[in-house]
Amino acid sequence: MVRYRDSDLSWLGYATIRLAGDRTVYLDPGRYGVLDGYDARDGDVVCVTHDHHYDPDGIRRVAEPDATIVVYEGVDAANIDRDVTPVADLDYDVVRVGEDATVTVDGVRVRSLPVYNRPDGPRDTHPPGFGVGYLVTVGDARVLWTGDSDALPHHDDLDVDVLCPPVGGSFTMNREDAAALAERMKPDLVVPVHYDTFAALETDADAFVTDVARRGIGVALNDSRDQ
Repeated sequence: MVRYRDSDLSWLGYATIRLAGDRTVYLDPGRYGVLDGYDARDGDVVCVTHDHHYDPDGIRRVAEPDATIVVYEGVDAANIDRDVTPVADLDYDVVRVGEDATVTVDGVRVRSLPVYNRPDGPRDTHPPGFGVGYLVTVGDARVLWTGDSDALPHHDDLDVDVLCPPVGGSFTMNREDAAALAERMKPDLVVPVHYDTFAALETDADAFVTDVARRGIGVALNDSRDQ
């Protein structure tokens, strides 16, 4: 767990982030067994970025009964090659958002942002329109989960306190890209996520920490998977 001001941030594996302050928010909970044995059900707000991270079982493990689920409008169970409950059939209040929207849910400000693999880049798993990132404000902490994305020009213009970039590469920005993005954005703190879940996401997280710290930016590894 990483403490920032009055909020606690935990990376639970893969893309699952828990942010707890005056409200508790989960981002992209579940998949690949990262929530096996986890049954907190304390989330006031749960956010889902795209099809790859839509896991109804994961949502049920983290969401309290009265939770609101914020889901990108492009998430569609019919396009997912797993047996998943359609978004409309989730037993929660659901808010669908586009790729550039701001909603306030139970006192939590959630802004969606367009994210993708750059058309001129080496990766093509996430085309424009496939998913979003989320800038979430809990209390006075502005936390950005970029989603599954390359580093993009509009990221540089965002005012964030905590940056959670993917660093595993293969399908998203790699650790070098993420460190350079952190230097441009200049958040107070960087907490890397989306790495080491499976072979294609393996990376040297300690080298990432060294790289970001060398650039004069606060950085912390937070791996709650074995806690």
